[in-house]
Amino acid sequence: MTETDDRPVPGTAGYREEADALAEQYEAVSFAQVHREVLHLLPSAPARVLDLGAGTGRDAAALAALGHRVTAVEPVAELRAHGARLHPAAGIRWVDDALPGLARLAAEAERYDLVMLTAVWMHLAPAERAAAMLTVAGLLAPGGCLVLTLRHGPVPAGRRMFEVPGAEVVAQAAAAGLRLVHRGERGDLHGRGAVRWTELGLVRTDG
Repeated sequence: MTETDDRPVPGTAGYREEADALAEQYEAVSFAQVHREVLHLLPSAPARVLDLGAGTGRDAAALAALGHRVTAVEPVAELRAHGARLHPAAGIRWVDDALPGLARLAAEAERYDLVMLTAVWMHLAPAERAAAMLTVAGLLAPGGCLVLTLRHGPVPAGRRMFEVPGAEVVAQAAAAGLRLVHRGERGDLHGRGAVRWTELGLVRTDG
């Protein structure tokens, strides 16, 4: 999923048009609120951190403030612009790239101690997800951790989302050399009663 040559990423449908409202929504809750059940999985600073689908950079800025070196990947230019405006002093490195291929990141051959995938995976079609997991696993350093959240519930008008079973993610992660170390369920922090979230923590066990 990249916006190369001005071709929009299918999974970002609706995000460009609603970027202003989404920026307010994202920033209305904190990194600590969203990720409180997985904070114990964060590596000690300084670490190399990758935030995939970073949105406005809320999480990336919080991780940078903890002393990490953060790369934020966001394919929607309007959301990247909000991120630069809202978090100008965070020292975030912004990259225009997207799943399932992450061609720009793959070319850099960097490996990360932590990869965040918050509210992203549901945008990938079933046929894309196994390859995307291999891509993400390849970006983790040995012992590195992937923190992934899955959205469940009705799809907003104009968006492209799929229901993703947690068991599928765990199985694809295992095939890519990742071991499940955390699984949790929570409600929606924005008060949407029909929406719930699954949180997964996965660690790379191979070299």
